[in-house]
Amino acid sequence: MDYQARRQARAQETRRAILDSAVRLTRERGFDKVTIRDVCSAAGVTTGAFYHHFSCKEDLLNQGFSSLDAYMEEALAPYLDRPPMERLEALLRLYAQYMEDQGWETVALYYGRRLADPAAASMSPQRFTLRAMLDCLTALDREGVLSPSFTPEWTAEFFFRHFRGVVVDWVLHRGSYPLWPKLAQDYQLFEGAFQA
Repeated sequence: MDYQARRQARAQETRRAILDSAVRLTRERGFDKVTIRDVCSAAGVTTGAFYHHFSCKEDLLNQGFSSLDAYMEEALAPYLDRPPMERLEALLRLYAQYMEDQGWETVALYYGRRLADPAAASMSPQRFTLRAMLDCLTALDREGVLSPSFTPEWTAEFFFRHFRGVVVDWVLHRGSYPLWPKLAQDYQLFEGAFQA
């Protein structure tokens, strides 16, 4: 690995350490009670490193769940050779696990921030999570499993919107129920509805 690649990899590790520390501290204390110094200390970085990646503490929320896609890409890797239905179920289970690990308060802060930003576009085709879902559904379409009434693209966007809505409901109920069983129940319903 050349110098530039090593430097970029270290920068990504630093950024991820900052985001992970911020999420953990927010769960423990609440976002308003966490300082940039607290985040830097927990991440083992300087405040200069923090400001290299983020303009202010609120920027952590603006960055949203960019760490979700990194987490999903890493966590889904062992499932890539599995059949598409298994991969899709694993994707939803890992998504639920990630959200629960963040805690409903952190997820609520994130969505509050997204609602306040008119330029927010969380369904970008560059998002790994959406692409992974689309890959599964495209494979299912090739196998003739999806109903011809629904394209893989439409189905992926529908799933993304629906399951994000379940997460919002979970937030509204202050995380009072486990997220994965609810997502699994809904997925089973859709599994039957989309089959040809």
